[in-house]
Amino acid sequence: MFDPSPQIKFPTNGMLRSKQEYIERCLLIADTLLAHYGSADGIASQEAEINCYPNLAYLKEPKGISVVGANGKARRKRAVACVLEGKLFSEHAVAGEATRLGLGTKFLLNIGRDLSLGKIAELMTNETGKRVTPEEVEEAAGSRPEFLLPLSLGERHMLQFSWDIHKLAEENGADPKEVLKKQKMLIVLNQKSAGTITQGFIDSNFYGFSPENVLFMVQDSFHGITIKGGCAVYDRTTPKRLHNHGQIALQQTMDHQIFRVSPSGGKEFLSAEDYAEILASMDDKVTYSIEDLSFLSQSIDLDALGFALEEGEKGARMVMEIVANDPKNPQKGGMAAYDQVLGRNVMIEGFQLKDIDNKDIVFLNKNFNHYPNPIDSWTEVAQIGLNMPVTMKKGHLYFQPVQGDINFLVKTSFFSREHRRVIKALKSGVNLPLAVRKMGGQDLQTEWERYASKIIQ
Repeated sequence: MFDPSPQIKFPTNGMLRSKQEYIERCLLIADTLLAHYGSADGIASQEAEINCYPNLAYLKEPKGISVVGANGKARRKRAVACVLEGKLFSEHAVAGEATRLGLGTKFLLNIGRDLSLGKIAELMTNETGKRVTPEEVEEAAGSRPEFLLPLSLGERHMLQFSWDIHKLAEENGADPKEVLKKQKMLIVLNQKSAGTITQGFIDSNFYGFSPENVLFMVQDSFHGITIKGGCAVYDRTTPKRLHNHGQIALQQTMDHQIFRVSPSGGKEFLSAEDYAEILASMDDKVTYSIEDLSFLSQSIDLDALGFALEEGEKGARMVMEIVANDPKNPQKGGMAAYDQVLGRNVMIEGFQLKDIDNKDIVFLNKNFNHYPNPIDSWTEVAQIGLNMPVTMKKGHLYFQPVQGDINFLVKTSFFSREHRRVIKALKSGVNLPLAVRKMGGQDLQTEWERYASKIIQ
């Protein structure tokens, strides 16, 4: 594995089996950092340098990116078969908090019920420092929040996924109920709202999916590491924080982190081997983010899935889409580039880019990735781990591993579209008019309201 952060490489001494083992390895890394930088202040003063991608000066625009069009009939046919046969494993990251909006977990965000044009205008004004009027919000949104169906972002996300599979089955002469029952997925939750969301799945009959095949995992949070007496100490008096999305990939390799929920509310926890066995039966795994607003009109991208399956046959174990950053509201995230030292394309997380501003990031990773033959990438993460960038918060050390760094572990393919798409994600208040527009379009889909009301009674 090429290590984009050579001073803070994750120790490679076998699989993690528990949260405690993860903490112990974090302490080992912290001691290594302390030995190099001398103190917590020393680490804090060099945080950008510690996290900096070592080949930053040798990055160019991506090269040789595959272009995926919308006319690959054979590719789409193969993708359809993958879905209908239940060979696509989907991971849905719904743990994100609407921190900048002050509205809690994004999965539970109900814009039609909780926000008005005036409230959105206020949030946008506070965020941008420029006065935004309700009239400007309505013009950008194309509608008013109160005209939306009273569904949360998470309900919309899961219903769209269920409905698209239902339609795909009907279009191909298959029994929609049976196809839905075959689908296997993992829902990644946060500790704060896990109970509410899992109960929502029960109340909504698991959105038509089989309870046996809907898996859950609550992403762990961690106290900070404090330097005491020249040693790194896991300080349980410090605030707990999430260790970024890369920790989700690491946690999935541990025992008894993933569980099923029965219709009566009981939980059944899986061993790492149990989960690995499920992944081993899958042709592809795709990761979705609750923030992705494009998902609300097309949750299953058959062109991308078909391409991923093709690349899997060529040895690729990760497939990443490159999209254009939004020039009006540039976002941080994974930057695609060609590394002249490595001689290949790479994806680098925003906080590893040192002085590169969001507006200067032209090519971004879309908020989902494919993992052909997913047991292979899971095994690499289990055996090797991920790089462990750092962040200092009020004198305490936390880690922020990156899921996208799997592209340094396995052979990775990158693709774009004939007409490169602009990323559309609900990151902050400035994205709310777009969210209203996308949800309004979702509500206008033929038979959408009927399907939603049938599932959520």
